[in-house]
Amino acid sequence: MQKTTARVMTALLFSTQEAMTAADLCEELTISSGAVSGAVKQLIPTGMVERVPAPGSRRDHYRIRPHAWATLMGSQNMLLATMEEAASQGLRAAAPGSVTSVRLHEMQDFYHFMQREMAALITQWQRQYGERQSGGTTAA
Repeated sequence: MQKTTARVMTALLFSTQEAMTAADLCEELTISSGAVSGAVKQLIPTGMVERVPAPGSRRDHYRIRPHAWATLMGSQNMLLATMEEAASQGLRAAAPGSVTSVRLHEMQDFYHFMQREMAALITQWQRQYGERQSGGTTAA
């Protein structure tokens, strides 16, 4: 993550306001509107930050998206799936039983495992967090 993008994310994370405008971010961080725009363009696709409407305002407002952390980690599953598929393609081209084949099998197995476990961990987190929010069990 670029330094300015990290600063914008941090400002949104630590803000006492529900959301901030680009002008708020410029003032808070003493950076240009172009720098804020570039940072927001990087953060929105990750699922960390979202644009939100503000009644009576025509300006864009930004905030850390609810459940941002689980969303971010969930999006990592796409990367894991891509790496598993790359290993599968490599295995089709590698000689069976070769050193390359052994490496690619390990790679494929690892990314398959990580995909499965990441999904299970996110589900577990959502269940635990939901219980905590509703006043239920507060498991650590």
